[in-house]
Amino acid sequence: MSHRQPPASPHGAHEDPERRELHDGLSDGLTALEPLDLGSVGNADQLLRAMSRTAFAGRALGEAADVLEAMVSDKDCMVVCTLSGAMTIAKMGLVLCDMIEDGWIDAIVSTGALMAHGFVEATGRSHFKYDPSMDDDELFEKGYDRVYDTLELEQSLDDIERIVSTVLHSFDANEPYSSAYFHQRLGEWLGANVEGRGILKSAAARGIPVYVPAFTDSEIGLDTALFQRRCRDAGRPYPRYDGFLDLEDYTERVIAAKRVGIFTVGGGVPRNWAQQVSPYLDITRTRLGIDVPIRRFQYGIRLCPEPAHWGGLSGCTYSEGVSWGKFVSKREGGQYAEVLADATVTWPLLVKAVQERLGTRA
Repeated sequence: MSHRQPPASPHGAHEDPERRELHDGLSDGLTALEPLDLGSVGNADQLLRAMSRTAFAGRALGEAADVLEAMVSDKDCMVVCTLSGAMTIAKMGLVLCDMIEDGWIDAIVSTGALMAHGFVEATGRSHFKYDPSMDDDELFEKGYDRVYDTLELEQSLDDIERIVSTVLHSFDANEPYSSAYFHQRLGEWLGANVEGRGILKSAAARGIPVYVPAFTDSEIGLDTALFQRRCRDAGRPYPRYDGFLDLEDYTERVIAAKRVGIFTVGGGVPRNWAQQVSPYLDITRTRLGIDVPIRRFQYGIRLCPEPAHWGGLSGCTYSEGVSWGKFVSKREGGQYAEVLADATVTWPLLVKAVQERLGTRA
């Protein structure tokens, strides 16, 4: 195949009637990118602003800062934070405490494991760096539970089981309880008995509900099961967990809000449980004929390396969520950012940058 150019005209231009008209980018309203000049960056906010004018995950993180600023500055927006993965054992707990204490979050939806490891930390107990010279058989024998490169102590889990039992003993055996109520009481216990900061302590002090939809899938859930077994063996009544109390309480809070936004670390059950409130309101209206308002998420930030092409829930894009009626589309005013990178890198940078931008922390 010949790749020769057509003959040039006397004036130097090719006489090609189908020649493309090459545009300059600016005439079409495109945004010019800029080199990242670290010499002009003095803090995290300036760094993320500069990164927003670069590419790939750096640009996505910079754009996420803009969305987070808009979301937490919107006084009519209920902000839901959903959490999965090993974020507390990875020592990200105080980042979440900052968001709670700065008034950025109105509800938390989490895995049970994340809250359990955070509770261990909040009671003053430590997690440890994994030593690869110790194999997993040795770890088991010594009571070290490995989470990738970090260790949880089995002794710590035994210790918090006694605290869980103490808290459960104070419940009314005739009243069912939700996971939000349960974690509120754990937070109150921390406030009364432990110095220092902790997720549940900060949430309880500010009336922020902490929902754990898969409550039995956690160390604290297993501790609750042990408590119930002991009560049955002793012939004593005990309170029953009812997850639908969480669903209805969360739904009522969403209905009461003018707008809702979501800040997601990871994915999984917490993310989907929080998002399914929109379809729940839809089917309540269409199948039951009850006149409830429809709420779809106006803002969204997702920090998760899971790609969309696996087809799994954690990689589900906000665009895909529009098809389920969970999100307002971008053309209708939705603001979304998806950062496909490790949250232990992106989350602290993002929060610190927006704190500096809003002046909430020194």
